[in-house]
Amino acid sequence: MNVTLDGAVVDTPTGPLSILTGPDGAVRAAGFTPEPEALLPLMHSGLRGPVRRRTGLGPVTAAVGAYLDGELTAIDAVPVEQRTGGAFLAHAWQVLREVGPGRPVTYTGYAGLAGRPAAVRAAAAACARNAAALFVPCHRVLRTDGSLGGYRWGLDVKRWLLAHEASAGRPAHPAGPEAGRDGGPGGVGTC
Repeated sequence: MNVTLDGAVVDTPTGPLSILTGPDGAVRAAGFTPEPEALLPLMHSGLRGPVRRRTGLGPVTAAVGAYLDGELTAIDAVPVEQRTGGAFLAHAWQVLREVGPGRPVTYTGYAGLAGRPAAVRAAAAACARNAAALFVPCHRVLRTDGSLGGYRWGLDVKRWLLAHEASAGRPAHPAGPEAGRDGGPGGVGTC
């Protein structure tokens, strides 16, 4: 049975960020679009429902505001609910939430952090299937050569997010096993 989702749009320097939450306040989807309903197709069918527009989502929009003000870890405590048909994706999304702001990883580094260093394409797929952009920060995954790779919401948004995180006083360098020295999948993953 589908429940009503709360949806809100937060203005950001890089454009509107739409967020959908479930009845418990967990983020089910987020993306840089002015229409929260546009996020529904990205979600697992069991998490979808009619959208009730709100002007804010309490602690979720407060965390986004704090993030935008430079408190980059404010979004870390926001609960996220995504579903998938496989255990690896759920684990990979959780691991992605542990990649710190200002410390991007490569696709191969991300696969290693997720416990499957040879599964670079699976790690890229986790980025591509992520419905909760910003909260599950797939923008922090780069190609081996340090280039941006892909991003569902556009490379200008990804570039802005990375620059915002780097300018808030955190060093912008790859982290994780073999970060920066690997053969990432050259644009396979987008989120």
